[in-house]
This record gives sequence, C-alpha cells and structure tokens, in this order.
Amino acid sequence: MAEQKAYHRQLQMSPLRDSTSTERQELPDDSSNSESEYQHALEVIFDAENSHRRKSSMTNVDVARMLRPKRREDTACFVHQLLEDERKAKKATALNGLGEIAEDRSVDKSNGTGNETPKHSRLLTKKQLSDMTWGVRELSKKLGSLRLRLKVKTVFILTKAHDEDLIGYTRKVVEWLLSTERSTPYIVYVENTLEHSHNFDAKGLLSQDPSHEGRLKYWTQELCAKHPNTFDFVLTLGGDGTVLYASWLFQRVVPPVLSFALGSLGFLTKFDYNGFENTLAKSFVEGITVSLRLRFEGTVMRSQHKDGKYKSDLVEELIGEESDNNHTHRADGSHQILNEIVIDRGPNATMSTIEIFGDDEHFTTVQADGICVATPTGSTAYNLAAGGSLCHPENPVILVTAICAHTLSFRPIILPDTIVLRAGVPVELNPGDYVTISASRYPFANVQPQGRGSEEWVNSISRTLNWNSRQRQKSFKEWEQTEE
Repeated sequence: MAEQKAYHRQLQMSPLRDSTSTERQELPDDSSNSESEYQHALEVIFDAENSHRRKSSMTNVDVARMLRPKRREDTACFVHQLLEDERKAKKATALNGLGEIAEDRSVDKSNGTGNETPKHSRLLTKKQLSDMTWGVRELSKKLGSLRLRLKVKTVFILTKAHDEDLIGYTRKVVEWLLSTERSTPYIVYVENTLEHSHNFDAKGLLSQDPSHEGRLKYWTQELCAKHPNTFDFVLTLGGDGTVLYASWLFQRVVPPVLSFALGSLGFLTKFDYNGFENTLAKSFVEGITVSLRLRFEGTVMRSQHKDGKYKSDLVEELIGEESDNNHTHRADGSHQILNEIVIDRGPNATMSTIEIFGDDEHFTTVQADGICVATPTGSTAYNLAAGGSLCHPENPVILVTAICAHTLSFRPIILPDTIVLRAGVPVELNPGDYVTISASRYPFANVQPQGRGSEEWVNSISRTLNWNSRQRQKSFKEWEQTEE
C-alpha cells in the first residue's frame, strides 16, 4: 500500500468565491514548494447558470465544510479529497447518533489479516460500501452546481497515435498550449510513440521557440499507473473509445477529463474540436463543471485447490459453510472499469452456466452465452445491444443483462450500486474461480459543458441512436360537407 500513497497528493485551494456574496475566505497554505502550490490550486465558484439545479442541496455551510483546511491525508486528487471528507463527515454523524453498532463482515473473501483498512470496495462491509457510494452521490450532486477553477499547469493529451488526421489535430493543440501567448507556461505530455512521428514533428515544435524546450514531454502507461498525480488535466481527441482508454490508463486517480469529439459516436465526447482554443481558454480561466461517472472494481478470484481438481461447490464456498474461509480463493488482479464487465463463453461452442451471487445471497443460475454487467455510462454500449435498458449516467445502479439467455423469462435487471456481485464462470477462468464486481471508490471525473446537464444526455442518445425518432403523425383532414 506504500506505493498507492505515492499516487496521492494534498489539495491546495485558493479563496472561495460565492456569486451572491463578496466575502472571501482565505485558506492557509502548508506546502513549501511554490510550483506544487501553483499546480494543485483550486477555486470553487457557484455556477449561476446551474443555480436552478438542486439548489437546496448546496449551501454556503456545505461548501465551507467541503473546503475547510486539511492536513495532508492519504487521499487522491481534489475530487477524491472531497469524497474522503464526505465519508468522514457521515461516519462522525453515525457515531454521534445511535451509538456503537456491531459491525457486519465484508462480503467477499480476503487474504489479509483482517486488521488493515480495506483498500478495495469488495472488502468493505455493507455499511462501509453504502457510506462510500452515498458520499459519491452527494458530492456528484454538489458538483453539478459548481464550477471548479483549477490552476492547471500540466496537461495530458490522449489520442489515437496511429491516426494521421488525429495526430495533426493533436499537434495543433500542443502548439497552442506551448505558445508564448498563453499566460501560463503549460507542460504538455503526449504519448511516447509521437516523439519520433513524422506527422507530429516534435523537433519542429521545439524549434519554433526556445521557451518550448523542456515543456513537451512524453507519457507511458507505467507513468500513468505509478504517478497519476503528475497531471492536472486530461484532454482526449477521438471518440468514446479514447475516453475509455483514458479510464483504463488511470486505474486509481483520474484527473478531470475534457473530451473533444473526433470519433464515430459521442456519448462521452461533449466538446466540438472546432474552436478548441476558446473551449480550453474558458475552461482554464472560468472553470469547469465535473460529472462523476460510476466505475466498477472488477477482481478475479482464483480457486486455491492445489490438486487442480475442483470438487467443492461454489455456492458452499461463497455463501455456505466455507464462506468464512478466506483461504479457498485468492485475488488475482483488480481493475477499474468505466463501461461494462462481460462474462461470456469465449471460444467454447456450448453455452455457459454462470452462478450469480449478490452480497450473501445466491441470486440465480444463468444459462446463456454470457452476462453483461454495465455501469449507467455503459448502458448505451454492449448492454443496449444485448437488450438492456438505457440508463441516465447519474443513476447509482448496476445493470445486469443476459446475452442470448436459454430462457425467454430472463429479463434485464437493475440493482443498487451498494451490492457486491460475484459470478462464477467456466471460461478462461478455472472451475471454482469467480469474478467480483462492485462500485469503485475511484469515480471517473468527466468535464461537462456549462449549464446543459441532463439535456445533453438526451440529445446524445437522440443524435447517435435516433432515440424515439420518427416521422410526425399526420393530422386528420376533416371532411368538407357541400351544400346541395
């Protein structure tokens, strides 16, 4: 866990400014590094355009509590700092209320001693998981009526490195960021494969002005995984797949992601590339509105039967007599997923038999080609193709859809995000292995256009899916009676 602490950084905030008041609240600075102070600064502003949204849920007292001075904590970027504050506030309220309540155990199996603080959501107790998801929802509501003015200095740019057109668009953005006309000397990171790209022409960019030297750098997957706090802001140039790749690169802390639409579809890419200069200038100067997208934490649990022959019953191991035995399985990698987790039969010609568990209960046995467990963000992807429902991204739910089920009675179901799902599968995993799916404590911070909210999501499904699009019903033409 010491490595994870390296991900985290302390949030330094500039004065809070309320659009309805002239009061200014100065927050003390506890960092001795001037560059770090500038890089991690933040200003929160009430968005007048969004004042009609959940007005009662945001008060000056709430904001002051969210932004009160904090000592250095084991936490992540500014979004995750606020999440940690919400979690602690709710925990303190519970302790001062009904008194001490016997703590329930975690749902999934753990190989630890049980004394350490769980870092994975699957290891949280039911109450802890509920508190965590509640904190995400409360913060998401409040962020909907705020503009976050970040002191951005380091910009991460992601695009399709093999697409010549996108490389040209990326070069224009980099050239604009490096220009001496900018009031801030931005440090720009692009993928390391562009360093020797003829179309990108990194040497030509650096030769335009001596001040560009040392400000154009290159990122790798290892840098994103180990040091995500290096970046203040993420720009993606492409389609929804590029945004999903950004989520995959940042498995823990996710800087705010602003996406330019240069792909086929546009559920997640909210900004037009034409006029990107104005979009970036307004975002850096006037602030941004952030939407927190639910992500899944998916963990593969391997059976520990040494003889290679699985004879036990998975139901018994997960909810039966062996449910308290933490040595039957071991965790084999966890991933943060933005769209969906699909469990299918793979190259096997026969259908799969999948056992699905929810918390400490056996939900059902599914005989199908597979199942798709989707986030609200992923409801428009594989979930929709498999017959699942469209779901607004602000809904705190888990969507479960069977893929070509061997019964007509199986219908897609929607579960709350406080449930820990476990699915035992026979393909690619060995018999007795299973996958745990739970809400992640690291949501995806997606930058939204100012003052559009839910309207933008409805417009996106209408534009890309032709949702409820049809020719207008013709009116009836009344008969005209003629006088004889």
